[in-house]
Amino acid sequence: MSQVTVTINSRQFRMACEDGQEGHLIRLAQDLDQRIDKLRGNFGEIGDARLTIMAALTVADELADINNRLKRVEQELASLQEARVASAEHAKATQAAISAALNAAAERIEGLTRQLNQTGAEAAVAMG
Repeated sequence: MSQVTVTINSRQFRMACEDGQEGHLIRLAQDLDQRIDKLRGNFGEIGDARLTIMAALTVADELADINNRLKRVEQELASLQEARVASAEHAKATQAAISAALNAAAERIEGLTRQLNQTGAEAAVAMG
């Protein structure tokens, strides 16, 4: 575990994090500190605890919005996947129908060819 010192609301805090996560933790602390500074600019000095809670609620609100968007995207993705499966099944059915129609046409052409060959042979014998 690594140790990182971050500054939030003009106070330093020593935090532990997994190795390699130091930069991420510092960026998170900087974001929270900036949120608190912005709230202080909007509301004035209303107390450190209240500013911290307001910043935390702002982050929680953003997280809730993102989670809602993620759920909508997941639902849309599921719908698209279902449509893709249905489309693939439709394509297979269409290919099967085309194949069957081509086979039927080929059989009909072969039958007509046999008839023409027989008629031609019979005509040749009759002329012959």
